[in-house]
Amino acid sequence: MSEPRELPQRIVVFGDGPLGVLAAVALRRALPRTEVVVIAIPPDPAAFAERFGTALPFTNRFHDRLGIEEEDLVRQAGASHRLVTRYFGGNGPAWQRAAGYGAAIDPAMKTAFAREWGGGPRNAETGAPPRSLGEVLAAAGRFAPPSGEADSPLAEVDYALRWNVPAYRAHLIGIAETLGVQHERRAVLSVVPDSDGGIAALAIDGGGELAADLFIDCSGSGAMLLSKMPGARWVDWGGQIPSRAVLMGLSGEGILALEDRATWTPLGWRWELGGRDGRLAVLALAGEADGAAMRAALGAEPSALVPFAPGRAEAPWLGNVVALGDAAAQLEPLGGIAQDLAHRQLALLLELLPGRTVDPAERAEFNRRASMMADRACDWLAAHYAAPVAVARFPGLVCSAELDRTLDQFGRRGRVPFSEDAPMLVQEFGALLQALGRPQGEGPLALAGDGSDEHLARAFEARAAAAVNAAPPYGEWMRQTMAG
Repeated sequence: MSEPRELPQRIVVFGDGPLGVLAAVALRRALPRTEVVVIAIPPDPAAFAERFGTALPFTNRFHDRLGIEEEDLVRQAGASHRLVTRYFGGNGPAWQRAAGYGAAIDPAMKTAFAREWGGGPRNAETGAPPRSLGEVLAAAGRFAPPSGEADSPLAEVDYALRWNVPAYRAHLIGIAETLGVQHERRAVLSVVPDSDGGIAALAIDGGGELAADLFIDCSGSGAMLLSKMPGARWVDWGGQIPSRAVLMGLSGEGILALEDRATWTPLGWRWELGGRDGRLAVLALAGEADGAAMRAALGAEPSALVPFAPGRAEAPWLGNVVALGDAAAQLEPLGGIAQDLAHRQLALLLELLPGRTVDPAERAEFNRRASMMADRACDWLAAHYAAPVAVARFPGLVCSAELDRTLDQFGRRGRVPFSEDAPMLVQEFGALLQALGRPQGEGPLALAGDGSDEHLARAFEARAAAAVNAAPPYGEWMRQTMAG
């Protein structure tokens, strides 16, 4: 019978941005007897997993697991809900489609009748029939988070959150303080190596060393701890994702929109992130452009231009150092995929949490799965550049073998194959490809012609009507929630 292994006595989180504080909260929850220390460092402008206030639905469930209440985020961190991302121009100037979340987003869309949904569009604004309950609710401007009751008309609606980044960080800091997480504000001068290829301690400004059993690198794109480990190498995604800089601008007053927007421009994809404190426009740039062209494509006055190099760490866990967020993988922030990946890798660390002595098998499994997550997130972004209009603009891009297989199966059979540890469901990836204007083949269900397609479409229409009737106007729900 094996003896329980000794737990870490101290864990140091290097970086006190939102991801670093969230990691400290998660580790303290998982190991209440372990001392957790967060090291303050200057913010990294290219830490896209830190500076954008949104993620994908996985984060909602992860927040729940960590005791971070969604209602508190709405009241204290400016949070609001996103049901879909609407894509413009993916298959030409007049193209509009929406991509939603969850396994119920294409409730019959593999049938010929349901794609037409009774012979034509039911929503003139979208130019196509709604393909999810989320899209129906977003068009109606009605939503409230599902109550949890299984028979609720909103039970199958999945959604993402947006938030104000400084307020979100402040809220997490409050939670961390109640858990006893320590915050060290002195600068780190150097790394003291151990005899096993890891870190024994950090030399701190003013004298002394901060020793730990495990170090979490949340330092951003510089990977300030992981990069010092023997064997640290970077996998370049430059052949798959053409963007090399991100242009940002905040404009307008706060809005309560249940959708965000992604629009193809002559310079690349523009992502418009709605929020209660303003509309954030983000433009992924792949080449040189003058100021007037960038302002026109961004649709706002630029406030920051951040260069970056897409790629990932070959092994995000080396020795006793684990990299998360942009220290582990750099992705443009379109749709919140960078934050989603960071939170998934933090959740994986909790699943494989080491004892005081790192088990090489656990470390290898983390590296295997975290790398697959990152590669599939890269494929999700690369699919945007496989859209019909984008292919003409970037003809030299190379798809990974996994993305090639996905595009082939979608084009020939109308399906998306399963990928281990992919950050998105096959239904969500299929909805994305539809929204991007990729041609979709017809599978056996569409070719059967047995009449079941009409029945499925009518059932979806009934569920959509019930969901709209069950959900209040979103502004009304927000006012009531803020009033307590």
